[in-house]
Amino acid sequence: MWLIYAILDALMAAISITLTKAGVKNVNPVLAFALESILILTISWSAVFFKGGQSEISKIDKQAWLFLAGAGVATTLASLFQFGALKNGHAGAVSSIDRSSLVLTILFATLFLKEKLTWQLVVGGILIVSGAVLIALGRQDK
Repeated sequence: MWLIYAILDALMAAISITLTKAGVKNVNPVLAFALESILILTISWSAVFFKGGQSEISKIDKQAWLFLAGAGVATTLASLFQFGALKNGHAGAVSSIDRSSLVLTILFATLFLKEKLTWQLVVGGILIVSGAVLIALGRQDK
């Protein structure tokens, strides 16, 4: 099931980048993100209530709250930076650089979550960064 969710995530991320790029053309990117955040909040909480998960809030421990709060701050900042980049950059270039965060995720997961680093991850990471650079440089206005 995780694979289906991951594929749907990639599809929605591509749609999101494309629509955001079109939406920020004549809009302040911070305002655009704030408006999208209202929808994110509404849809997220609707899903919680639809699945009956609201009763689980009281079961979340302090450490999990801290991790989730940190992730929330990082997600917000990442989105604000992304919207700023999309305001003036090409969607493909911005997205390729943004998605190269996978390499940092692998690094952080290895260091902090003690996940195993394999040669396949290293080679894949190198290819991802190389591809992101090629896409970004290939999309520059001349």
